[in-house]
Amino acid sequence: MRLSRFFLPILRDDPKEAEIVSHRLMLRAGMIRQSSAGIYSWLPLGHRVLRKIEQIVREEQDRAGALELLMPTIQSADLWRESGRYDDYGKEMLRIQDRHERDMLYGPTNEELITAIFRDGVKSYKDLPRILYHIQWKFRDEIRPRFGVMRGREFLMKDSYSFDLTQEGARRSYNRMFVSYLRTFARMGLKSIPMAAETGPIGGDLSHEFIILADTGESEVYCHKDYVTMEPPGADLDYDGDLAPLVQSWTGKYAATSEMHDAARFEAEVAETDRVTARGIEVGHIFFFGTKYSEPMGAKVQGPDGELIPVEMGSYGIGVSRLVGAIIEASHDDAGIIWPQSVAPFDVGLINLKAGDTDTDAACETFYARLQQAGLDVLYDDRDDRAGAKFAAMDLIGLPWQLIVGPKSLKAGEVELKERATGERHSLTFDSALSMLTGAGAGRAKEDA
Repeated sequence: MRLSRFFLPILRDDPKEAEIVSHRLMLRAGMIRQSSAGIYSWLPLGHRVLRKIEQIVREEQDRAGALELLMPTIQSADLWRESGRYDDYGKEMLRIQDRHERDMLYGPTNEELITAIFRDGVKSYKDLPRILYHIQWKFRDEIRPRFGVMRGREFLMKDSYSFDLTQEGARRSYNRMFVSYLRTFARMGLKSIPMAAETGPIGGDLSHEFIILADTGESEVYCHKDYVTMEPPGADLDYDGDLAPLVQSWTGKYAATSEMHDAARFEAEVAETDRVTARGIEVGHIFFFGTKYSEPMGAKVQGPDGELIPVEMGSYGIGVSRLVGAIIEASHDDAGIIWPQSVAPFDVGLINLKAGDTDTDAACETFYARLQQAGLDVLYDDRDDRAGAKFAAMDLIGLPWQLIVGPKSLKAGEVELKERATGERHSLTFDSALSMLTGAGAGRAKEDA
């Protein structure tokens, strides 16, 4: 993509309304623009990141055996009355009426709708277990939306739902999603730590939040230091095997958010040298709630003995749009964003230091074509602008690599390759730079997609 043809409305100054790093940088980098309080338009750069995150989530859900569908944003209030949540949910739910004065709502979550879909489609235990998911926009009318996409009113969410005959089977489904989440966040360059959590309005008696550590995190977290260095499961993970030991290894030691923190227990269970107290951001939340929805809504299947049995259910959420902000909170510096390769809007930024110079233009055109032929997403800064402005823009938007081309380096038969995360610069031939980008650099992003 040529930057001269790309829509990238960069802001030079920090927006006054931005309270946290991710909100400030997303506005400055031309990723989003506010439509109304807590509601944002995703501009081309931000949209590319959003879709890359969404695809990683999708791939890992599919790998874990979940099946994708798509449910509507508008739901009937009658379903929520069946479950008993319509009057209890609170003002966060946007209630509306259609032209026939039927009560409707803009879905804040989908437990009721997916239960109705399952109820109407599955009648026998032989069709269990099942995990269904979708990636869809949600709306929750936050009283004070703030922090940009981190706490907005409209947000993109992956929510999946498991259906099992027994609690034992439901726990196996829970473990599948638990392990899937570890892999999902790791592929985005994040270190996630599962922590026991409250169930809130979803209900149930088993729940974990997945927290990433970030200095600018929204809440304080406490955990054993081993969790910070533990490696997530690899691509060869067998989801049909017994996942309980793996889950136990990630839950056997102390880890809690401030809401669930027990200071006395923390001190008793964790040696002082092993204690980690940090800031964290929630990026995923999983729940097991048994028959909380299947019982009142009549989602039952015929068991082996012919008896009708309410299914055991769980739900599993990932804030896809929230992750964009969370990654920035965890990965930035004073100059701007530092994208992990796997979610970066482009793999490399090609910078023409002297647009209009015949030799430099010709070389950049050749390099641009060859980078694309090698399978790299390239943002080519072909604008007639100052070198300093080009460097600042590339640092701000945070592409993992910058390939810098100017008349002086070309005369020496070289280009300059800069790694955004470290600031390290390499002077080398274009072929060597290309090899570095497709091998040790950008190639790593394709890891196990």
